[in-house]
Amino acid sequence: MSTLLDVEQLLDTLETGMRRLIEERGIESPLVIGIRTGGVWVADILGKRLGIEEPFGELDISFYRDDFSRIGLNPRVTPSSLPFDTEGRNIILVDDVIMSGRTIRAAMNEIFDYGRPARIILAALIDLGARELPIRPDVAGQSLELNAGQRVKLRGPDPLRIEFQEAGH
Repeated sequence: MSTLLDVEQLLDTLETGMRRLIEERGIESPLVIGIRTGGVWVADILGKRLGIEEPFGELDISFYRDDFSRIGLNPRVTPSSLPFDTEGRNIILVDDVIMSGRTIRAAMNEIFDYGRPARIILAALIDLGARELPIRPDVAGQSLELNAGQRVKLRGPDPLRIEFQEAGH
């Protein structure tokens, strides 16, 4: 296990890119939703940095995963919490690491069960680019390519740190 990336630097890049995107698109009063667990940690920080006053939402996408019937239920499933109405709102959906796009697809399915947002902007701390679905972050802290068998994991919440692991460890 080794830590090679500076989380603060990735958060700075993510914040700068998100501010630019919000300004370019003329977005007012966005809501922030994080995907458990690492996405929630990043959403909390990003929302504060962007000065978003409404509380952020938390999604547990366990029941929305397309492999639910194959892998079963995570024993630590907790209810999602969206303390706001998503209908017609601009949503910043945040995850720590995006790889295949399947987690994001599940998260969007759950969001639409709460209401139809005006738009969803996807922010990820790390983009691994290993797509299985045509889903890409609008803003990422950094894009990486991993070696075969290598994994990346955000640990936290205090302090946040990124760990690289070899499969099987």
